[in-house]
Amino acid sequence: MEQVVLKIQYLNDDIPRLEYIDGKSDWIDLRAAERVELKAGEFRLIPLGVAIQLPEGYEAHIVPRSSTYKTYGIIQANSMGIIDETYCGPNDWYRFPALAMRDTVIEANDRICQFRIEKHQPRIVFEEVEALSGSDRGGFGSTGRQ
Repeated sequence: MEQVVLKIQYLNDDIPRLEYIDGKSDWIDLRAAERVELKAGEFRLIPLGVAIQLPEGYEAHIVPRSSTYKTYGIIQANSMGIIDETYCGPNDWYRFPALAMRDTVIEANDRICQFRIEKHQPRIVFEEVEALSGSDRGGFGSTGRQ
């Protein structure tokens, strides 16, 4: 398995150090860096307490944990965050754009989202054709409900 080194800066010594947990998941949890109170309908960029320098040719994908909405009543306002390798300056701290669906409190060090890194997609060339040759699945939503 390929190993990639990420340079990371922590906001302070209270932020738990990130770790890769083999065998459980290749997503890495990120935590709120401070206590945040939100009222229903309120938006806040929640600091995650880390800044990461990605290697050239990589990007980070940030999404909520599966329990984030159930536990905290927040959704990620941009659905999925993409951070490329150029976001690595002295003020480029990771944040979670949270929209509160109910009144909620998130404590410092609560795990609210997760990330993984991916290589950039290759250069794409579009070739126009008269028709596609795959089998017809029936259009959008064709796999049914069960």
